[in-house]
Amino acid sequence: MDVIDHKLLGLLQADGKRTTKELAHRLGLSNTAVYERIKRLERDLVITRYVALVDKSRLQRDFTAYCHVKLSQHKKSFVLQFEREVLQLEEVVECYHVSGDYDYILKVLVADMAAYREFMVTKLTALRNIGSTQSSFVISEIKYTTAIPAGPAQT
Repeated sequence: MDVIDHKLLGLLQADGKRTTKELAHRLGLSNTAVYERIKRLERDLVITRYVALVDKSRLQRDFTAYCHVKLSQHKKSFVLQFEREVLQLEEVVECYHVSGDYDYILKVLVADMAAYREFMVTKLTALRNIGSTQSSFVISEIKYTTAIPAGPAQT
């Protein structure tokens, strides 16, 4: 990847609906050159997919909770079962297997505190092998981005 690829990725992450023509103009390249770069980035799995970002409040999902989950045991079968089951919970938009006091951190989007309680009682704690949970609630969102810095990593 070169400097132009990094600039191209930055432009696409800011607005994935930009036309090839607009990208070419911004980068000082031909349409064909930009098209070929995008196809290469897709082929090399640098670009993995395209999505639309939506306003959480318009979908009544603007109550954000981070739920730390500790499994009762760390047997491989328990870990794999939890991971399969958490994938089915639509309220969970992100799940990370982490080090530290808890095994997983879940980002949960629901309408309000009542909906979060319902999620916890009827869905999350209904999963087998959950030892304990701890929740934190977002008071205000200071920074939110899905963009990965497009420039070379700093060392």
